[in-house]
Amino acid sequence: MSDSLISSAYSQALEVIGSVEPRIAEATRQELADQRASLKLIASENYASPAVLMTMGTWFSDKYAEGTVGHRFYAGCQNVDTVEAIAAEHARELFGAPYAYVQPHSGIDANLVAFWSIIAHRIEGPWLQKFGAKNVNELTEEDWESLRHEMGNQRLLGMSLDAGGHLTHGFRPNISGKMFHQQQYGTDPETGLLDYDAVRAKAREFQPLVIVAGYSAYPRRVDFAKMREIADEVDATLMVDMAHFAGLVAGKVFTGDEDPVPHAHITTTTTHKSLRGPRGGMVLAQEEYASSVDRGCPMVLGGPLSHVMAAKAVAFAEARTTEFQAYAQRVADNAKSLAEGFLTRGARLVTGGTDNHLVLLDVTSFGLTGRQAESALLDAGVVTNRNSIPADPNGAWYTSGVRLGTPALTTRGFGHDEFDKVAELIVDVLSNTEPGATKAGDPSKASYRLGDGVAVRVKAQAGELLDKHPLYPGLELS
Repeated sequence: MSDSLISSAYSQALEVIGSVEPRIAEATRQELADQRASLKLIASENYASPAVLMTMGTWFSDKYAEGTVGHRFYAGCQNVDTVEAIAAEHARELFGAPYAYVQPHSGIDANLVAFWSIIAHRIEGPWLQKFGAKNVNELTEEDWESLRHEMGNQRLLGMSLDAGGHLTHGFRPNISGKMFHQQQYGTDPETGLLDYDAVRAKAREFQPLVIVAGYSAYPRRVDFAKMREIADEVDATLMVDMAHFAGLVAGKVFTGDEDPVPHAHITTTTTHKSLRGPRGGMVLAQEEYASSVDRGCPMVLGGPLSHVMAAKAVAFAEARTTEFQAYAQRVADNAKSLAEGFLTRGARLVTGGTDNHLVLLDVTSFGLTGRQAESALLDAGVVTNRNSIPADPNGAWYTSGVRLGTPALTTRGFGHDEFDKVAELIVDVLSNTEPGATKAGDPSKASYRLGDGVAVRVKAQAGELLDKHPLYPGLELS
């Protein structure tokens, strides 16, 4: 697609939007300008292609389509059926999965579908037999009362938040921590690495229905074959949340035992992040779980977002190319370059490095909290997010770490030298940031003081990097 055609399409679209609500058109223009001018290192963000973005802005948004392909609760969904079938086909081929469910609106929705599908799968198996029923329609109200009690007291074992797990892996404030009796596994206190023997011991003791693997802030790869062995040993369902590293799986950077799809009973993911698609979710499943997952709507979800499913199909088609595989490898290579850049400058990294797409920087060596570091970096045009580290003394709000990911800047074309320079700029900012105090003079976990001239200097140097690798090159808005 030519640059002029893309520019014309977006310019005209903004003109139409502006004719109704000019403030929204202006905010949209400003967002592009801000993203172009920032070093975006948030590990969960990326830049979707113009084709993916444009696909979301169509009249598929106008359709209600509860149900599944060929089994809708609304008439006139034949084109939605086509879109969903194509998206699911691409997903199955891309990940080598027997079944793909592309309706979830987000990663949290995908995880909820997975959790309830696992429970429903058990109901249709041993639990139905317990009541002498062939299907759920034969259950009495008394049976359901007993089942509701069991369904609400199932056990889940997930990775702890400070070790790198996600809110949806059993964290109390999230619905997953309320619907399950949950316990967590962590990492080795010395190395920060997963200790599979410790996970096995915890699973044997706790006897969970579900073991969740996957992470949002663990900078290493996982042996999913070992996790499946542990799950099988205690008759648990292995669910893997690969939202962060799905692009590395799709791009064949993670293969064999590091590819979760052949080993997990159910695999969930977002479709943005390293996969570089639209904001949304997806569930991949082994055949025995397919019928349960297929009832995600109306079990958990409302009407599917047909325009987003269409965009997922386009993104999955892009991810099935050799160009995407090369991109995924660069994401991992660039993360190593970023980590090496920090280590050579004396910074401290959780686990001492990375072999995936993210780096977790321990900012206590700079005398800062994660919140102070995040804010100071933002002042200098470096967009990150604060993150807990193992046994974090500052808790989940202020934190002691900053998480940094390479997918977005790799999309822009950054390579080894640029990421080494990024590490230099970040160390420059943090080395010149001092923790602040409250009005009473007590230490504050939030306030900070960035040295004079540091923000201007770093923004200028970052700007030189960004100018060499423009975002959406050729896209000019009139």
